[in-house]
Amino acid sequence: MKKHSSIAYVLSLACIGLILVGCETTGPGAASAPPPNSGHVLIYRVANFGTDIGLVVSVDGKDVGSFSEGNNYSGYLPAGQHRLTVRPDPNRSGTSPGRKTLTVQAGQTYVYTAAWSGGGERLVLVRGH
Repeated sequence: MKKHSSIAYVLSLACIGLILVGCETTGPGAASAPPPNSGHVLIYRVANFGTDIGLVVSVDGKDVGSFSEGNNYSGYLPAGQHRLTVRPDPNRSGTSPGRKTLTVQAGQTYVYTAAWSGGGERLVLVRGH
């Protein structure tokens, strides 16, 4: 009888663990506190960006992601000056990347839209609200 109760106990713990893992809230869309002394940066794709073109976002010279149609960059940056860069992928026509220098203040949100300019010759980051 003791052997069966030990197995039941272990199985119960395993089930509880699975339930808790299923309730975890650290995935996409989960509410979490922003890092201290940081600002929130959002970069959207303009509506006519293109369905077969990714938007590559770089912060301070490091790529932070490539975003397809319906996906956008959302991240927290430490307070201070940062260089945002956006470029299309693939870049079949040699489009110039869009660049913006941003001074982040803690607790602030910065919204940009990556848009085509000059007939598609370059990308620009347009500040939103």
